[in-house]
Amino acid sequence: MTETVNRPMAPREWGMLVLLSLLWGGSFFFTGVAVRELPPPTIVALRVGLAALLLLAIVRAMGLRMPRNRAAWTALAGMGLLNNVVPFCLLVWGQTRIASGLASILNATTPLWTVIVAHALTSDERMTGKRLAGVALGFAGVVVLIGPGARDGLSAGLLAQVACLGAAVSYAFAGVYGRRFRRMRLAPMQTATGQVVASSVLLVPAALIVDRPWTLAMPDLPAWGALVGLAALSTALGYVLYFRILASAGATNLLLVTFLIPVSAIVLGATVLGERLAARDIYGMLVIGLGLLAIDGRALAWRPRGRAPAIAQPRRAP
Repeated sequence: MTETVNRPMAPREWGMLVLLSLLWGGSFFFTGVAVRELPPPTIVALRVGLAALLLLAIVRAMGLRMPRNRAAWTALAGMGLLNNVVPFCLLVWGQTRIASGLASILNATTPLWTVIVAHALTSDERMTGKRLAGVALGFAGVVVLIGPGARDGLSAGLLAQVACLGAAVSYAFAGVYGRRFRRMRLAPMQTATGQVVASSVLLVPAALIVDRPWTLAMPDLPAWGALVGLAALSTALGYVLYFRILASAGATNLLLVTFLIPVSAIVLGATVLGERLAARDIYGMLVIGLGLLAIDGRALAWRPRGRAPAIAQPRRAP
């Protein structure tokens, strides 16, 4: 799959991007509901297990076949570990101690970590001055978010914020790791489905051993609804939209979803879960947004339409 040249998105693509932000922002809301009744390993295992069944059905309906060789599934297992197992577990555990909106803001630092990881591990995505400035602004935003808690020792809240940042770092490594699937000639839907299936193979047995879910109290209807939302909407449908936008508008445009995810998560958390964020959290999100704009570069190069760039006049001799 060749990446689409970065260009302004059409209204239909913007609509898909907004919908994707609601689905992924909604994952923090759904998790906030589910963690009130279920332990994190069980939530994550059910999320990927149900999503794997749905994605396998979609792949079958599309007439695609999943790979059968060991090399492909080894790579998919690595992708599932980095893109699902580690970040999902860290985010769900983090949300047992901090608000869903704050978790989504910390998760929005993923592109900042991606710039650093790509610079270290690739030869064609090197750090530029604009990207370096964006990373600096992004880390400043993280410092604002964590605030004075960093000076108070390793409290549960601080550890939860570090866990959410760890999830963002794992996503960054997954983004670089996933570049290999082009060379393996796997279709995007095969990659998405394979990584979720591999994640299920890793997580479901672990949840059975750690949580022994048959000993837990039966969750109420809202918790079951949240689990279905996590699997069907935030994971299965989210991946379908993700790869459609990636194919039509390119990866750089797709990164804009990180601006919108915290907004939808904060609105859902505040209106439905009754969560409140401090002013510091909003300021931190704005600083992170400035960092993302600097990394993207288009805002810095923007000129009003209809105005030609100024042409330097030749200097006259005195």
